[in-house]
Amino acid sequence: MEKSIWKAFFDAHAPVYDDNVFTKNTIPEVGFLLEELSLQPGGAVLDVGCGTGRHAIELAKRGYRVTGLDVSSEMLARAREAARRAGVAVDWIQSDAGRFSLPGKYDAAVCLCEGAFGLLGQSDDPIGQPLSILCNISRSLMPQAKAVFTVLNATAMLRRYTNEDVAEGRFNPMTMVESSEYPPREGLPPLPVRERGFVPTELILLFRLAGMAVLNMWGGTAGNWGRRPLDLDEIEIMIVARKTAEPSDAGDA
Repeated sequence: MEKSIWKAFFDAHAPVYDDNVFTKNTIPEVGFLLEELSLQPGGAVLDVGCGTGRHAIELAKRGYRVTGLDVSSEMLARAREAARRAGVAVDWIQSDAGRFSLPGKYDAAVCLCEGAFGLLGQSDDPIGQPLSILCNISRSLMPQAKAVFTVLNATAMLRRYTNEDVAEGRFNPMTMVESSEYPPREGLPPLPVRERGFVPTELILLFRLAGMAVLNMWGGTAGNWGRRPLDLDEIEIMIVARKTAEPSDAGDA
């Protein structure tokens, strides 16, 4: 991911991020994650695209060893302050999700709410860039460790966009990429951003190339997580996966 645009966006958005409606379900979401991840007490968890740290901090409160990784220095500044107030220790790392390399191995990973996966820079390849993120996460996991992702649902995009949107460059049905301008709330000019949606079949293939097997895919829209079939119009898909091989064995970015 090109840091310049998304880092600028999230640095500007950080002061109001926790005001978003989708940030209000942290405690039940962490309970759901722990059920799916099959973590032993005190296990090590990697949170990629951790933002202001709401999931990472709640996991730390419950006794897990957590590393939170994000491209935005302002998001991480707020995460550090929130962890200090909560009296918990989290290892915070500033890095691009498509380029990080960590020395340790984790018992589980999460990548939630489009914190990284699906956010493209202006020149990022819509297949290679998300595969790089998946491979980096897979390399960071212990064998057989589980991971939970939520990603944008391309079927909803296909149902929402029109041929006029395609002609005017707002949506590319060949890459499942939507292009728009987001006005940050801190006085910056509008930023051109690209976001990638995914269909379930390609997710299975991408995860396989990264050495992970998809165990389940459910409706994953924030505030409405559940072990239920995907609704065609909902915003997000949830993927539960398990590491089965090293990415170098199964394919790499």
